[in-house]
Amino acid sequence: MAKQPETVRFAIMGCADIARKLARAIALAPNATLSAVASRSLQKAQTFAAQNALPDTVSLYGSYHELLDDPSVDAVYLPLPTSLHVQWAVAAASRRKHVLLEKPGALNTADLDRILEACESNGVQFMDGSMWLHHPRTSHMHQLLSLSHSGSIGNIQFIHSTSTMHTTPGFLESNIRVKAELDALGALGDLAWYCIGASLWAKSYQLPATVIALPDVTRNAAGVILSITASLHWDQPNQTEAIIHCSFLSHTSMDLAISASNGSLHVKDFIIPFREDIASFDFTFGAKFVDLHIGWNVKPEQVNVPNLLPQEALMVQHFATLVAGIRDCASSPDNKWPEITRKTQVVVDAVNKSLDLGCKPVFLWNE
Repeated sequence: MAKQPETVRFAIMGCADIARKLARAIALAPNATLSAVASRSLQKAQTFAAQNALPDTVSLYGSYHELLDDPSVDAVYLPLPTSLHVQWAVAAASRRKHVLLEKPGALNTADLDRILEACESNGVQFMDGSMWLHHPRTSHMHQLLSLSHSGSIGNIQFIHSTSTMHTTPGFLESNIRVKAELDALGALGDLAWYCIGASLWAKSYQLPATVIALPDVTRNAAGVILSITASLHWDQPNQTEAIIHCSFLSHTSMDLAISASNGSLHVKDFIIPFREDIASFDFTFGAKFVDLHIGWNVKPEQVNVPNLLPQEALMVQHFATLVAGIRDCASSPDNKWPEITRKTQVVVDAVNKSLDLGCKPVFLWNE
C-alpha cells in the first residue's frame, strides 16, 4: 500500500516478540513508516532487522537513549516489560516523542499517572496497545449496544469475558510475564487488561461501583498471578454485573458475552479475530421459547464485519493520524485514549487491592 504524504515516522524500543507484529503493522499502515529500532545491544537490533527483513533505511541502535535522540522519529512504540514503562515512556514523552505503549499501562495507577502527565505536559499523544478497540467489528457492536429506538438491546445486565491461553512449562518458568521483577501483575496485567477493558467498553467507560477478586487465584512461587477471576458491579444507571476470568493455565479463549433486557451479543474471538480479513459476532434480539419450550422463536444472527487491514495496522493508522494532526496542524492530543487506559488501570488496581484484602470488595465511588 502506498504511503501517504503525512507519513508518521515510528521507532520500536525493544525487540520483544510482539514488536514483530507491530513492525508488520507499521509497514501495512498507509500513513506510517518504520524509521528506527533500538535494543539493549546493537546486535539484538540487527538480528531483529534481519529476521523481519527491515529495509536498510531503518536506523538501528544499541541503546534506548540513542533512539530517543534521533530527531527523525515522531512516535515510539514500547513493547518493554511493564516494570520499565515509567522510565522509558516518560523519557520518550520528554523528548516530544508520541507514545504507543504496550499494555498493561503500568504496574499501578500512580505509575501510569506519571506517564500520562509527561505526555500531557509535552503535548504528545498517548495510546495503549489494545488492538481490538480499532477493529471495525468493535464499532459495529458498539452501535448495536447504543441503539435507543425499538431495536435496542436494552439495559446491559450481565457481562462475561474470558482471556485464557495455553502455555508451556517453559513459558511458566521463564517468560517475562511470570517474572515478578519484570511483569509483577502476571495474568492480571497481560490478560485481564482485555476483559476489564471490554467490560468498561460495554458500559461506555463508566467505572464500576464495586470490584471483588474471587478466591480462586493461582500464583507461582514468586507470587505472580497465573489465573484469576473477578467480579465488577455497577449500580447506575442500571445494575450490571461482570465476571471476568483470565488464566495462563487454560485452553485458549477470548470470549465476550453481553446479556441485556432485550437481547444479547456474543463474540468468541474479541481480542484476536480468527481471521485477519473478516470478523463476526452473534446478535440475538427478542428471543423467546416456543410453545411447550421445545425451541426458540429466533436464532442468533451472525454479523460479519470485513476489514481491509488487520486490527494492529488499523491501530497504527489511527495513532499516526492523531500524531500527524498534532505535528502538522497544531491539533491537541486526543484525551480519549489516556482516559480509557487510566480507567482500565484503576480497575486492575482494584482487583489487586481486593486480593490483598482477602477478596473483600473495593469501592470506586470516589474515582
